[in-house]
Amino acid sequence: MGEKEILSITDAAELDAHINSLMECKLLSEEDVESLCKRCKEILETEPNVTPVSCPVTVVGDVHGQYHDVMELFKIAGTAPNTNFLFLGDYVDRGYYSVETVQIVLALKARYPKRVTIIRGNHESRQITQVYGFYDECLRKYGTANVWKLVTDLFDYLPLAAIVENQLFCPHAGLSPGLNTISNIDQLSRFEEVPHEGPMCDLLWSDPDERPGWGMSPRGAGYTFGQDVSEQFIHTNGLKFIMRAHQLVSDGYCWVHEGSVVTVFSAPNYCYRCGNLAAICEIDEHLNCKFLQFEHAPPRGSGTEIKRMVPDYFL
Repeated sequence: MGEKEILSITDAAELDAHINSLMECKLLSEEDVESLCKRCKEILETEPNVTPVSCPVTVVGDVHGQYHDVMELFKIAGTAPNTNFLFLGDYVDRGYYSVETVQIVLALKARYPKRVTIIRGNHESRQITQVYGFYDECLRKYGTANVWKLVTDLFDYLPLAAIVENQLFCPHAGLSPGLNTISNIDQLSRFEEVPHEGPMCDLLWSDPDERPGWGMSPRGAGYTFGQDVSEQFIHTNGLKFIMRAHQLVSDGYCWVHEGSVVTVFSAPNYCYRCGNLAAICEIDEHLNCKFLQFEHAPPRGSGTEIKRMVPDYFL
């Protein structure tokens, strides 16, 4: 069923207007945010915990409120409906434009629900957003916490992972000692705040590590997992590899565990000071992956135009 069959002409026109406005970095009204969140909830509540995705698709890692870099990303990759997207979470916090960033992602999901897939990151939570910027930004831009509450209530509806053509497993972060199979994940009850521990928490917090087996995470949530764990999960579930986000990597993407796991990070010059490249991953109909790297694109006069020295071999 195409998007035009799902949406009425009036609804489509309204969402198109929202998208056009947000592409110009203009905030939606609180009333429009409420309507958008309601529409997204209706879509997301029908999606399983591990939501299926078809190729071709462009995978996006953490963007963390870096709105102008998301616009740069769209220049490189195209935008929906011409490009299908899988966003791996962490839309908010750290950057200065979390409100605009999460609103454009939600508006694209509402307008093109079959072409845009969004999952939950560890920052899509009430507790984390009160510490790392989204809550304060909502207060500053709207004068109340109402928009923060609307959006964080919506976060409870986000799927916990995606699976591309039943062969690429895509959580925000990683694996869990309590989850051996995709069907185990689909049996979790996800419509709640991210717990401090347990399988749901692990999917949003864990990291691959050089050490084998399971280890304590320095993040204070989730675990570290070794190549043996990755390979066992891949074998058990008939996968090719695991694609995840969650970690800053200097080149925007990084393969580990001898090709079992790849990290994609899409916030260039993270926190406006890290000097890293960002990347997105284009996956074609044959599951071939092409990583596209890009640099920070700050708004003029924002004070975040930090020059980075890039060795020639990175360019």
